[in-house]
Amino acid sequence: MQVLRVFHTGAVTSLVVLCVWLLAWEIVIAPLHPGGSLLALKALPLLLPLRGVIKRDLYTLQWSSMVILVYLIEGIVRAWSDRSEISRIMALGEALLVCSYFVFALLYLHPYKKQAKQLAKELLDKVKVPHD
Repeated sequence: MQVLRVFHTGAVTSLVVLCVWLLAWEIVIAPLHPGGSLLALKALPLLLPLRGVIKRDLYTLQWSSMVILVYLIEGIVRAWSDRSEISRIMALGEALLVCSYFVFALLYLHPYKKQAKQLAKELLDKVKVPHD
């Protein structure tokens, strides 16, 4: 399915760009401290699901789409509270990339979840015992 390929590519791309975005933000563009910040390490947990997302592992796409929402919260909070204009822009970019990943992952997973529901329904219909 061509449309699923687009959703998968969007999920992978947004996850990779988010990792690079976070590293660039905290090391080069607007670090909290001159010369970089340990906050750059926040990009490392995003590498954990990357292999599974690339391999189209449904379980990985499911759990990572929930875990990534922590990064959305961080982006929104920092966009609201950081004093540096460039840091606020980077925080908004983080939130946008997280939303992109979330939407692409859910769109990719949707037909599989629908199929699983249908199979479960068919199985339940087969095992139902008539009440007499």
